Amino acid sequence: MPSINPNNANAKKKQKGGKQKFNFNFYWIYAIMIGLFFATYFYGDKTPSKEVAYSVFEQALNDKCVKKLKVISSKNTAEADVNVACDSCVKQIFGADFDIEGKKSFKIITYYGSLDEFSKKIDKLRSENVFTGETEYKNGRNYISLIIYTVLPIALLIGFFVLMQRRMGGAMDGVFSVGRSKAQVFDKKKDNKITFKDVAGLAGAKQEIQEIVEFLKNPQKYTELGGKIPKGALLVGPPGTGKTLLAKAVAGEADVPFLSLSGSDFVEMFVGVGASRVRDLFAQAKAKSPCIIFIDEIDAVGRARGKNPNMGVNDERESTLNQLLTEMDGFGTNSGVILLAATNRADILDKALLRAGRFDRQIHVDLPDVYERKEIFEVHLRPLKVDETLDKDFLARQTPGFSGADIANVCNEAALIAARHNGKAVGKQDFLDAVDRIVGGLERKNKIMTVEEKRAVAFHEAGHATVSWMLEHGNPLVKVTIVPRGMALGAAWYLPEERQFTIVEHILDEICSLLGGRASETVFFNTASTGALNDLERVTKQVYAMVAYYGMSKNLPNISYYDSSGQYDFGFTKPYSDTTSKNIDNEVQRIIEEQFERAKKILRENEDGVRQIAQILIDREVLFADDVKAILGERPWESRGEQLLKDSEKK
Repeated sequence: MPSINPNNANAKKKQKGGKQKFNFNFYWIYAIMIGLFFATYFYGDKTPSKEVAYSVFEQALNDKCVKKLKVISSKNTAEADVNVACDSCVKQIFGADFDIEGKKSFKIITYYGSLDEFSKKIDKLRSENVFTGETEYKNGRNYISLIIYTVLPIALLIGFFVLMQRRMGGAMDGVFSVGRSKAQVFDKKKDNKITFKDVAGLAGAKQEIQEIVEFLKNPQKYTELGGKIPKGALLVGPPGTGKTLLAKAVAGEADVPFLSLSGSDFVEMFVGVGASRVRDLFAQAKAKSPCIIFIDEIDAVGRARGKNPNMGVNDERESTLNQLLTEMDGFGTNSGVILLAATNRADILDKALLRAGRFDRQIHVDLPDVYERKEIFEVHLRPLKVDETLDKDFLARQTPGFSGADIANVCNEAALIAARHNGKAVGKQDFLDAVDRIVGGLERKNKIMTVEEKRAVAFHEAGHATVSWMLEHGNPLVKVTIVPRGMALGAAWYLPEERQFTIVEHILDEICSLLGGRASETVFFNTASTGALNDLERVTKQVYAMVAYYGMSKNLPNISYYDSSGQYDFGFTKPYSDTTSKNIDNEVQRIIEEQFERAKKILRENEDGVRQIAQILIDREVLFADDVKAILGERPWESRGEQLLKDSEKK
């Protein structure tokens, strides 16, 4: 898989003078408002008060219950502090149930009609020596209360709407922007620093991708001979092989605008939004032509139509796909716009999307081979402090079937393991432990196992190791362990050969090796355990594939019921009869039984070796290929191969 040189992200720049920029948060206003409210509530005037009629207020004055009077002319109100000693007056105004114990003062409020008449009334009571308290006249407003309870809520409401409008992109870009494309436009000079030099492996895929970039850089080279620039290219491959990374390299290499988005960006809960976003996307691309559009995980909108009809209703996803098909190669023209897309599920895409004229090219991004894995390791080992004696070829050979993402994970795990062990550099054993960690799971040495369980696991793994060692097409053994990892209680680690195709003997030997664990339980304990579940699952799938897909069985030869496109044109679920189904089951049972008896025969012939391997596993928990070689000797087919090689050299 392609890979890049990982760099640390740039730190945020500080403002001049070493001070960071002050970021205003709108929610602070709400906090200030709540604080002011509590301040006025807890620290304001807590004197018991009551609004009364003017007649009641006048009666309190006549009864000499008022000791202080405040007249506010702007509000036509009068506030009177009631004398605590006047129990009858307080009970009359606040009620008979009012508790006056501990209260120092009370307040009553009333509205008067005319300030002149009210002043004359007060002067008369003062001249008659009825009211002898203080009188205070005020002509003003409580501006703090006015701001808190009137102006501030309105200002907060206006500010809230302004903030929401800005977040939604303005008045016209708010609700009405839901149908606009979410594509990100990348600028080579600023946004993307990844080029084809940063991509390791996949020479064929890079060559085709580079040619598309050349189309845009120098179109006359191709068009002057009558050729046309391809309209689209589809990157197809397993997860983690670098499809998106190749697209990033295109964005870094091309001197044209690069629009990137995901297939799920077209999906929305509103009807018609997906099609609208497709139209807007291509409208942007045409305006920036020549231009490249990249849609990652296009299977989110490109699934085959008509597979799940919804009572005749036009599905929103299908409407989006129809609009995409029209924009790619419809009645209009899209000159200068190239569409790149990536998916790992090309078999479920609509046939109309894959035809020539839309996606003219399908670029397969496969798992890297041993040489490409070495290049990827070189890229990911750059930022690590590795041991000088580390062999990169060895690492590449130890990771068959790994994608570029897996290799990046191996390098990271190895660095973490080395740091955990206080190592000064990342060494060979750290990488081997990292591979074991990723493939088998976390090692659990503290898992409790009885003596019988440990012995059963040891013989089970010894059976795998012995059978695979004695078979010509068995995978080369690396080590055997009974240390629990993940959900497994033990494991036999192999280094499978990287073949381009597989023959019948390869599959049969692999099936026999997988059955070696269950066969060992049968031979040495005359029983079976649940520890062979994963082995039996893999065996069953492989044998059914042999019979129903590859046509490798004796009774059903040269027949395949596999549909590589995933799109059957028939209305039934199985493309074979019930009789054929029974024959398939019988063939599967026959092959498994033959290989099981073959495994038991190998174990009986090497009974002493199996017991020695199992005992070493019980004692040391780990056994390597050299130990197996010392017990069982060289693999028979290897010695024959070496002899044939010597004979050919003599000739």
